[in-house]
Amino acid sequence: MRAFIAIELSQEIKSTLSILQQSLQKTKADVKWVEPQNIHLTLKFLGDINEAQLNQISGILDEAAKLNPAYSIRISELGAFPEIENPRVIWAGVDHGDSQTKQINRILEKRLSSIGIPKEKNEFSAHITIGRVRSGKNRIKLSGELKRLNDEFIGRDLQMQVSKIILFESKLSPKGPVYEILKTAKLGPLSS
Repeated sequence: MRAFIAIELSQEIKSTLSILQQSLQKTKADVKWVEPQNIHLTLKFLGDINEAQLNQISGILDEAAKLNPAYSIRISELGAFPEIENPRVIWAGVDHGDSQTKQINRILEKRLSSIGIPKEKNEFSAHITIGRVRSGKNRIKLSGELKRLNDEFIGRDLQMQVSKIILFESKLSPKGPVYEILKTAKLGPLSS
C-alpha cells in the first residue's frame, strides 16, 4: 500500500487554499491542482509499505506523537519550488509552528530509517502543496498571479491547532487519489 504521514488541515484552511487555487486557475496554466479535500501538510512520504512495516510505523507514529506536545501552526505565504519565477510545485508555507513541525519530521525520519525506510535527500520544508505544474504553458502569468496573491495573503491570520499526526493510505482511483486514515496518533498535552 502507498502511504504517507501528514497533518490534517482545518476546513477553514482547506477552503481558503481552494479559493486561492481558483484565482490561480484563471491564468490557464497547465497545473494539476490538489483536490481541496486532499490538501494536507506531509510530514513524511513513505511510498509502498507492507503489513509488517505498517505495524512498525504505527509504533513509531505513537512514539513521535508522545515526544511532541500539541501546538498551533499559521499559514503565512504562497510560493513555489524551485522558485516563484519558475514554479514546479505551488505551495502555502508555515511560519508559526514551523520548528515544531520540523522536529516531528526529524524524529520520524530517524526512527523510520531504522526500519529500512530511506531518509529524504532534501531538507524538510513545512509546506502544503496545492498544485504541480505540468508544462510551461502560461508560466509567466502564473508566476505573476502567485506574487500578487502572496502579497494579499501575507498577514492573514490563518491558524489551527495541531493535536494529532495521521498515517494515510493513498488509493489511486480514476477520479484521483483517495486518502484513507490507517492510524491516528495524538500529540502530547499542550505546552504552556
